[in-house]
Amino acid sequence: MVIKMKLYKKYYYRYKVPFLVAVLCVTLEAVCDLLGPTLMSHIVNSGIEKGSLAKVYYWGLIMLAVTLIGACFAVVRNNLASHVSQRMGADLRADLFKKIMSFSEIGADRIESGSLITRMTNDTSQITQFVNGIMRIFLKAPITCIGSIILASILNIRLSFVIYGVVAIVTLLIYISMKFSYPRFYQLQKALDEVNAKVQEYLIGVRLVKAFGTYEKEVDRFEKSNDNLMQKGISSQMVITVISPLLTLVVGAGTAAVIFFGSRMFMTGKANTGDITAFTIYMAQILTSLIMITNVFTMFVRTKASTSRIGEVFDSEEDFAKSDRRMKAEGSITFDHVTFAYPNGSGVPALKDLSFTVKSKESLAIIGPTGSGKSTIAWLLLHFYDVDRGKIMLGHNDIKTLGSDELRDNIAIVPQKPMLFSGSIKDNVMWGKKQASMEMIQDATLKAQADFVMQMPDAFNSLLGSGGVNLSGGQKQRISIARGILKGAPVLILDDATSALDAVTEAKVLDNLRKSGYDQTLITITQRCGTAMSADKILVMEYGRSVGFGTHEDLMKSCEVYQDIYRTQIDNSRGA
Repeated sequence: MVIKMKLYKKYYYRYKVPFLVAVLCVTLEAVCDLLGPTLMSHIVNSGIEKGSLAKVYYWGLIMLAVTLIGACFAVVRNNLASHVSQRMGADLRADLFKKIMSFSEIGADRIESGSLITRMTNDTSQITQFVNGIMRIFLKAPITCIGSIILASILNIRLSFVIYGVVAIVTLLIYISMKFSYPRFYQLQKALDEVNAKVQEYLIGVRLVKAFGTYEKEVDRFEKSNDNLMQKGISSQMVITVISPLLTLVVGAGTAAVIFFGSRMFMTGKANTGDITAFTIYMAQILTSLIMITNVFTMFVRTKASTSRIGEVFDSEEDFAKSDRRMKAEGSITFDHVTFAYPNGSGVPALKDLSFTVKSKESLAIIGPTGSGKSTIAWLLLHFYDVDRGKIMLGHNDIKTLGSDELRDNIAIVPQKPMLFSGSIKDNVMWGKKQASMEMIQDATLKAQADFVMQMPDAFNSLLGSGGVNLSGGQKQRISIARGILKGAPVLILDDATSALDAVTEAKVLDNLRKSGYDQTLITITQRCGTAMSADKILVMEYGRSVGFGTHEDLMKSCEVYQDIYRTQIDNSRGA
């Protein structure tokens, strides 16, 4: 797999001028370095051998001036390299984050979060270092190497054949290194993904791990992933460990050959002292350049793996197109013979030929056993996935004809697992409406029965830890409900969002949402028959199919599944 150059072209055009200036500085710096041995040969041949101190001073001052000029170019290109590479790294991370935010659910399912973190941090840093290296040393190495070969050939063509042989062998070794290193470095990054995923899982579930006493098991799982990362690291370095000494040996042997043949040519008068001295310095420059080129290709191989992984993120399927339109849809919902199976899943449809209609401002409760497809209805309504067959209507619009923002502006969802973010309670509630007034925030909070906020020392300015770790489950759910209420969308979905609330609090929340004049279509996904009973309509799901639709009274007469749920939950509780 070749590096996807289109990834770099985007940023190259963004930083074209400083990049080209840096390349010019690197080139001129390399030219200054290449002039050094030639000037040294003049010092030896014209000054030292002929005993002319004036020539030594003359050529020495020129050599000093060239070195100072080269140093100035080095300072400029180092500054440009640091600036451009770090800015590019920041832009790349920002673009990756924007891309991840636009993932479709299929894209999000394909690359797990631990891997995404590695790609945004480790892989991005690898590319940043590579770009920095290109501008600082990577371009200088081949220029110095090729220039040294050319100037050495001009000095003495016979001795140059030693250099040609060394370069040919080194090129072969570099090719072998690249061929065997790339797959190993790719596996190394995947092993790093696995370690990150294990750490992330533990940090998210640390309380559960402690509660179940599975600390030793988690340590064992991590050690296995950590050992795998170590083995992959050793494997990826093994080729370089073998190749690097061979490169040094080959170039060292070449230098010895130059000195040996050069001394014999000097004795026969076919080479003078200055030329051999310059030739030896050029050989040292070639040695340094070749080692640098080897490091370049080593980093290239690692960067190639990182670029491929980042390319996979940018190539991932995006959410459906956004729209500049903003319309307030009628809150009616229709599922028309909808069939859907999760991509890359078992292939068994999660919904099978599902049809139902909810009128605007009606309340609908969806009830059924675990795995019956209740939450899938919410994900499809939000168009996180496309249906396989059938269509879904919001008001008079097929949701496929609406842009993502246009559709989701009209739907508020309170998920099964409340997700709160670090920041204040006010910040979290205002996710529902960024321009909400304090009065609106307080009203939504009271309707969600989250009056505990008022009793906190800093009230709405109270700070939450990541995920709301300093709140109970019920408190987090009520903050999440307040956020959904504040949005004021025509459709509000509660996806088992009251599971952590007691029956009295849940009843108060639902009563607030169903009060006369509350301008929303309310969809409640629940496991509780007591919650569903007060809804205008109830949809009973089983194995992805609708087995009942109507009022509580209708279903008690016609739906056996609903009757079983009612007897299990209501009659048994009364009997108890």
